[in-house]
Amino acid sequence: MSIHRNLRSLGIILIVVSSLFAAAGCHSDSTAEGSSVLTDTKLVDQNGNTLTLESLKGKPMVVDFIYTTCPGPCLMETAKFANVALRLGNDLGSKVTLVSITVDPEHDGPKQLLNYSHQQGADEKGWYFLTGGPADVDKALAGFKLSRQIEPDGSVGHLISMMLIGPDGRIVREYNGEAVRAQDIVEDVKKTLNQG
Repeated sequence: MSIHRNLRSLGIILIVVSSLFAAAGCHSDSTAEGSSVLTDTKLVDQNGNTLTLESLKGKPMVVDFIYTTCPGPCLMETAKFANVALRLGNDLGSKVTLVSITVDPEHDGPKQLLNYSHQQGADEKGWYFLTGGPADVDKALAGFKLSRQIEPDGSVGHLISMMLIGPDGRIVREYNGEAVRAQDIVEDVKKTLNQG
């Protein structure tokens, strides 16, 4: 009798714990009640043009955070974005924007970002690689509730977040950049386009 009671109690505990984990995972869904995460901070793209994230409002935008000397995760994320760009086809630039923001503006200027985009096969119309002064990049990241991590040895911490931003500048979806599939991002982008 007591074994059955203990098993039943354990089962209830497992259900409660799994519910908590499921609830914790829901942070990636829509946050429509939030405000725009796009700042008016001046940044510079890979071609040396000055723009603000706010100026890109009006279309869905997928954002990630990279740096050009990154030994691994950034290359994987950029390859994933290249797959997204391929799947979007002519919609990239005309209906959807991709934005990769450097988290190492001290070393990534427009020239380094342009070289990186060429090396990764990512020099596509509608795909912006952005940098700026460190304070400007920090302000842009703060809009997404993110911050750069510089390690004591000077190395740069990885930000593996990817975000789908709606035409109104609000976060539609947040992804783990290492786990999400390009197809899932594209499907979410298309849903966002259909809603607009």
